[in-house]
Amino acid sequence: MAREKSDTPGRLAQIRQAYIMTKQVDTKIGLILGGIGLLTFGVFLAIGFLIGHPIYLGILGFIVAVLAVAIVFGRRAERSAFGQMEGQPGAVAAVLNNMRRGWSANPTPVAVTRNQDAVYRAVGRAGIALIGEGNPNRVRPLLAAEKKKMARVVSDVPVHDIMVGNGEGEVPLKKLQITLMRLPRAITGAKVTETNDRLRALGDLLSRAPIPKGPMPKGARMPKGGQAR
Repeated sequence: MAREKSDTPGRLAQIRQAYIMTKQVDTKIGLILGGIGLLTFGVFLAIGFLIGHPIYLGILGFIVAVLAVAIVFGRRAERSAFGQMEGQPGAVAAVLNNMRRGWSANPTPVAVTRNQDAVYRAVGRAGIALIGEGNPNRVRPLLAAEKKKMARVVSDVPVHDIMVGNGEGEVPLKKLQITLMRLPRAITGAKVTETNDRLRALGDLLSRAPIPKGPMPKGARMPKGGQAR
């Protein structure tokens, strides 16, 4: 049978796409990468001529130059991506989707406002992390309310609240991953699984809660947590 053609772009196509997107923000990326590659290769080649092994050092220099270019390109591409996402609704979700091992994160917010401010939740060895995105004046009350709710539901698990932004006491988007990874470990892996199961069960219970039919009585209020603020 003929192998079906994959819709996923190849490695070279992905690199090319990443380069094009990075160059839109970092216009000098080509000159910088070319300079790093040539300088690294040139240094190794010069050392090779000095010690009488230009071919050996030239090959080694080429490999090291490619590695150096890849490292620098990866870092600058990541920085450009964060720069493009920063301040946009859903930027935290994009970061959580690419979290490294150790954290279980749901890209769907646990609380939102009409202005697209949001609070996201992640569970790891450090406990529960609540991450706020949007206007601090609107998000901080959401964070406080969610933190209080987590304390009632899982009182034996630490809860950390993080506000993403560039203001005082806030964590820049590009440092969100490393901030989560540096939180001190407080619970075991088994406790992480148990906490996730309890929170998932709570979410399922709330989603199955019966909704009264018919118009709401005058003066009645929507229950907290059930609708966007």
